[in-house]
This record gives sequence, C-alpha cells and structure tokens, in this order.
Amino acid sequence: MADFYFQTKDLSVGYDGKPLIRDISIGIEKGEIVTLIGPNGSGKSTILKSIARQLKTIAGTVLIEKNDLKSLSYRETAQKMAVVLTERIKAELMTCWDVAATGRYPYTGRLGILTREDKAKVAAALEAVHALDLAQRDFAKASDGQRQRVLLARAICQEPDIIVLDEPTSFLDIRHKLELLSILRSMAKENRITVIMSLHEIDLAKKISDKIMCVKGETIGQYGTPEEVFREANIRSLYEIKQGFFDPVFGSIELSKPEGEAKVLVISACGTGIPVYRQLQKENVPFCAGILYTNDIDYRVARLLAAEVIEEKPFCAISDAAFEREAYWIQRAERIIDAGVEIGNGNQRMRDLLILAEQSGKLQRGWCR
Repeated sequence: MADFYFQTKDLSVGYDGKPLIRDISIGIEKGEIVTLIGPNGSGKSTILKSIARQLKTIAGTVLIEKNDLKSLSYRETAQKMAVVLTERIKAELMTCWDVAATGRYPYTGRLGILTREDKAKVAAALEAVHALDLAQRDFAKASDGQRQRVLLARAICQEPDIIVLDEPTSFLDIRHKLELLSILRSMAKENRITVIMSLHEIDLAKKISDKIMCVKGETIGQYGTPEEVFREANIRSLYEIKQGFFDPVFGSIELSKPEGEAKVLVISACGTGIPVYRQLQKENVPFCAGILYTNDIDYRVARLLAAEVIEEKPFCAISDAAFEREAYWIQRAERIIDAGVEIGNGNQRMRDLLILAEQSGKLQRGWCR
C-alpha cells in the first residue's frame, strides 16, 4: 500500500475476541472525507470505535503518519484524533461552554485549568459551528441538534488531524444536516483535517465524500470514489433493496413503480413529467412515458416509475419505431397527459403525435386529477 496519512492494514474488528469484519485495508490522504455506508448492524460503528481506540482491535494495524496507533499514549491520540459518537454523554450541571471546553484537556495540565488562549479557542470553535449563543445554556436542556453542534465544537477544540464521527446527522433536521456537513467540508478542505464518518443519508454521502466504504458482511464490500461506488446495482446489493430503486445520478431513492398495464400516457420533456410521474405513483396508477431522449432528466425518473418508456437516442430525429409505439399508446391509453414538450429540430414529429392525441379526445394539458 502506498504511503497515506491514515491507514489500516489487515484490520479485524469485533467483540470478545470474535471478528465481525476482517481484512480492512484502506488508505486515506490528509484532508479527505471518507464515509462508511451500509445497513444497520453491519459494523460501521464497530469500525469507527476500533480505529478511535474505544474498542480493542482483534488483528491488524491502524497507522497515523506511519505510527502505530497503539504506540501512542491516550493524550497523544487525543491530540491527533477527535471522536464524536452516537452515545449521548452525561453532562449534568455543565453548560455547552463547559462541554466544548473539555476538548482542550489534552493540552492542559493535570488540573485542567484553561489559559486565556484555551478559552479563545473554545470560543472560536463554538463560533465555527454557530453555537456561540449556546455557551451558557445547560447542555442537558439543549436540543439534539444543538448538542451535536457543541460536540463538534469540542472536537474542533482538540485541534485534531482526524475527526471520527458516527452518524453525526442522525438527530438533525435538514437545515442543520446541511450546515454540519458544510462545516466538516470546510474543515477538511481548508484546514486539511481528515474526516472519517458514517452516514445513513447516502445521497449526502455521495455529495460530500472523497471516498466511500461499503460495510456489509465479514469484509469491506467496496472502497473507492463515489463515482465508483454509487452505482444502482451496488447500492441495491449493499442494502438488499427489493422494493424501490436508487438513482445514482440524482442520488435519490424511488419507491416501487405501480403494478399492472399502463392506463395513462404522459408526454413530457426536460423535467416537466417528473411531478406527474410521482403523482401517478402515489395514486398507484400505472403509466407509459414518452417519447423521451435517454439523456433527458425525465427519462432518469421514468425508467424507474413507468410501466413502459418509449425512448429515443439523444440528438437524433424521432425514429419510425418510436413514433409508431407512441401512436399505439395514444390509441390504447385511457388518458393522455401533455405535461409540456418544447418542439425543436430533433423532435419535430412530436407535433404530429400531439395532434393525434388531441384528435383522440383523451388529451389534457398539464396535470389535474
């Protein structure tokens, strides 16, 4: 393995001396964001606790800058690595400031007395996570999202080279999820802090991560860039998805398509059909979509939700085969919805198909129930 800032070599982790996951060998560059994904109970937390020295490893090595993590004292480890786990800490009679300030303890003397410089770093850390206004609030009475930000501030106070986080977005609403991940991204890219975390939101994992680790079974399923990992078949296999779909382009999850033969034909282009597809899916109405070019945004969703998609190659004139299939569904469908199609040089034959749809007496313009 090439020289990396952080490495695991033939690492096995588990409990009571029994390995749950074996042969974990990965390399991470300084400032990279690496995210663990996988189903519940697959071992993501076990891996994170093991590399953070909160759980004894069974075999293999964890290296930071070529130094075996086991050779470092706990104080030295705390100066290099900060940890934010899912377990809720007991912080009775402590303010948010007090909790964040514990991040400075690896640098204080035995009495844990903060210097003026330490206090300035605590304030800066709270400000970085937009929690300075919470400083004097009772930590136990703060909301889950506020606590998560304070715990991240505590991690920042440690001035680590690595931050390990277990499901940091679990208790956050969408605003605070995005806010926290933006902070982590800034820390990684501006301050060269390596971030290793687990996430359940695979759409966010795809957008923020430099590397993805798929955790399932006794060995790591895949480890690579989001482009390498986030493929429809990979995600379906990792999570054993039987109902619904994952779209790797949008990073979105779709529910299963309505069963049965199509009753509705949806004519659309450039995103106009997507809200119609979703409404028909909610009403459990099978539908046909087309004619759609395979590089059209509507096609990405229609291929997952429609009973049939009449498709055409990008930048080509509409073929006789596609035209005839559309004309067939114009005759067969109980209802035809024109969600909106711009007619250009390539799809001029859509004008003739819309005339046929109008003549059928079944055409409606736009969506209505």
